[in-house]
Amino acid sequence: MTSQTPNQGTGPGPITPDGCAVDYYAQLTPMGEPEIVHAAIPAGASILELGAGAGRITRPLLAFGHEVVAVDESPEMLAHIEGAETVCSPIETLALERVFDVVLLMSFVIDVADEEMCRAFLRTCRRHVADSGAVLLQRKPAEWHDSIEPFEKDAGGGRVARMIEINRPEPDILAATMEYVVGDRRWTHHFVSRRRDDARLAELLGEAGLEMAGFLTGDREWVRALPRRPS
Repeated sequence: MTSQTPNQGTGPGPITPDGCAVDYYAQLTPMGEPEIVHAAIPAGASILELGAGAGRITRPLLAFGHEVVAVDESPEMLAHIEGAETVCSPIETLALERVFDVVLLMSFVIDVADEEMCRAFLRTCRRHVADSGAVLLQRKPAEWHDSIEPFEKDAGGGRVARMIEINRPEPDILAATMEYVVGDRRWTHHFVSRRRDDARLAELLGEAGLEMAGFLTGDREWVRALPRRPS
């Protein structure tokens, strides 16, 4: 597969347009993400969660007392979410005509290889965040793209996750295939990711009317961005 191959997936049950297996993602549990988000925002803040999937993070954020609007382009994913307003829409075309205290774009969606798509995601974030609010992004730092190699890990609950194939067909492009196994069920997810260092991400944020305002974690995986104030 090349950098031009779109994200795609295989395996039992519905597969989303970007290749994610709904039946697998519906089994996943949080790995500390809700606590990171909750600690970084005001109590009771309203949240627009872009790319919410099956609600792995939505549910804990609701339990923390936040009002969450969960957005995903897969109706099969959204069917697993209860207690939050759901909106079925691609991120890049979302236009709700309202703003939120926090816009959350996690699960490395921002690492999309297509630069124009990345710009569209960031414009959606700016369009929906209040002028006094914040955008929280989860991304892979540039050094992860430089060093990642095939791996296998225990994902808990009898799940095994493996990165079984890695290619770097162009500068700053990573094409990889994940394999997920639960019992006798197996899914694959091929994805293409673009390496963006901090300076490049700051540049793209600026184009969208946002400015980088620091990191939530020491590994720089979580980025806080604020609406840019007029000069």
